[in-house]
Amino acid sequence: MNKLDFNKKLIIGMVHCLPFPGTVKYKDNMSEIISQAINDAITLEKAGADAIIIENMGDDPFNIKLDNIQVAALASVGTLVAEKVNIPIGIDAAMNDYETALSIAKIINADFVRIPVFVDTVEFYGGIIKPVAREALLYRKQIGAENVKIFADIQVKHTHMVLPTVSIEDSAGAAISCGADAIIVTGTHIGKETPIEIIKKVKAMSSIPVIAGSGVNKNNVKEQLGIADGAIIGSALKVGGVITNPISYELTKEIVDNLNK
Repeated sequence: MNKLDFNKKLIIGMVHCLPFPGTVKYKDNMSEIISQAINDAITLEKAGADAIIIENMGDDPFNIKLDNIQVAALASVGTLVAEKVNIPIGIDAAMNDYETALSIAKIINADFVRIPVFVDTVEFYGGIIKPVAREALLYRKQIGAENVKIFADIQVKHTHMVLPTVSIEDSAGAAISCGADAIIVTGTHIGKETPIEIIKKVKAMSSIPVIAGSGVNKNNVKEQLGIADGAIIGSALKVGGVITNPISYELTKEIVDNLNK
C-alpha cells in the first residue's frame, strides 16, 4: 500500500458505506454493502484520488460508539477494500469511536484514522461528546499502532460547541499540542463549503497539514487547495450529491483534473 505524501495537494475520497447490520436503515444486504464499498474504492483510485476514508456513513442516527455488529461490518469492509486498492486508507467510525477506528486501522495496515471530536466538547442530536485526545493516543500506543496517523476534526460539522467562545485557532492549537497528525476543518454540514477564512486562519498558525473536510467540489477545488493541504470529498463525487449513490468516475476525474490544471 502506498503512503500519504503531503508534498502534494491530496484528494481524499470518501467510501460511504451503506447502512450496516444493527442500524435503523439496514436492509439485510451485507453483500451489496461490501460490493459497493469495494467498487467505490476502486473507482476512486482509478480516477486519481490520493487516498480514501472508509466510513459507516449509512448508520445514522449515530451513537458515539459503534455496537459490536457494526464493528464487525466495518472491519469486514475495511479488510476486503484493502485487498483491492493500493492507495492509502483511513478509517472513520462515526460518530467518534476512536477505539474501533484505530483497531481496524491496525489490523488492515491502514494509514490513518479520522477522529471527529478530538479536543473540543460538542453537542449533537445524541448528546454531549467529550474530547478523546488523551485516550486515543494512549490506546494507539497500547495496541502498537503508533504508525497510524490521527486526522483530527476541530469544531466538526453536524455539532455545536458547548463553549462557543472557543476560537477555531484555539481548537487548532489544542489539536496540535495533543498530538494530531493533521487537522480537518469543515463547513456546518455535509456538502457545505468550508469557509475560506477558516482555512486561512488555521493554516496560518498550524505546524501540521490542514485538510478541508466538506464542500469541496469541481468549482472550488483550486481555491480551497490553494490554501489547504488536502480535501476530503464525498457527496461531490456522487450523481446528484446523493450519499447512497456509488462514486462516479467522471465526477471524481473532473475534480482531480481541475485541481491539476
